[in-house]
Amino acid sequence: MNYSIVYSSMTGNTALLAQSLKEHLSAQGCDYFGSAQRAPSPLLSPRIFVGFWTDKGTCDAHTRTLLQALHGKQILLFGTAGFGQAEQYFTQILDRVRQEIPADNQVLGGYMCQGKMPLTVRQRYEQLLQEDPGNQRLQMLLANFDQALPHPNQQDLRGLYQWLQTLDLD
Repeated sequence: MNYSIVYSSMTGNTALLAQSLKEHLSAQGCDYFGSAQRAPSPLLSPRIFVGFWTDKGTCDAHTRTLLQALHGKQILLFGTAGFGQAEQYFTQILDRVRQEIPADNQVLGGYMCQGKMPLTVRQRYEQLLQEDPGNQRLQMLLANFDQALPHPNQQDLRGLYQWLQTLDLD
């Protein structure tokens, strides 16, 4: 079956996942690979892999616009989030993203992993911590930022491949 891989990536995290998906799927069936901003409208493939970065607990605006324009498709979601090492958090994000998808589509599943954040985020946390040195929440945010730096890593990519293998894509 033909497919497209469409993604939005602010820091390169989701682009890395998209490229990894492309390498593991049959190149013969790929109708479109590229950014959500440049995707043809309408996407003709019956199956669409849609990648996003997390913005305020859901998908970014470019992905939201793309999803809302899809009709009669099989959709597979994948994304990255700067926070969250817990599956429950990733599930909540995927559930919010599913709410953006028109009902005449079929969502076949989703995969999420942690991704690094822009350095400006760390600088903002550091500035706020200088203003409020004992703030434990800011200290936790800084620790999470540092933990997210190496992501997506090889373990995250293995998780992506394992997710892909669980899908019945024939």
